[in-house]
Amino acid sequence: MNYWLMKSEPNTYGWADLVKDKKTFWDGVRNYQARNNMKEMKVGDLALYYHSVNEKCVVGIAKIVKEYYQDPTTDDDRWVVVDIAPVQELKNPVTLAMVKAEERLSEMVLVKNSRLSVQPVKKEEFDLIIGMGH
Repeated sequence: MNYWLMKSEPNTYGWADLVKDKKTFWDGVRNYQARNNMKEMKVGDLALYYHSVNEKCVVGIAKIVKEYYQDPTTDDDRWVVVDIAPVQELKNPVTLAMVKAEERLSEMVLVKNSRLSVQPVKKEEFDLIIGMGH
């Protein structure tokens, strides 16, 4: 299994929207590195759901439920989506400041390349963040 972090602006499509919808396709990715990460996702992989912009925190865990396919919002075949579903909301959101303050997370992509919207997460990093959120 692989682990990921997926960023969304909470006022565009937040955790509550995913919970309400029960499943969605992750569209709008227009960065090649983020797209390539989505192409690596497999059904059953888990992703940290991250509210970007003002909140800057991990708020929940999502699961990949369908592997990549053509982004239905564009005719440009370079862009893909994956389907995700909610797994669990974190009791306590884990802020970017908390992540940066944790020495064991200093090599995390979120710390090194905070602008990347879809990024890989090591299992140890994933587990540590989940622990911080409970």
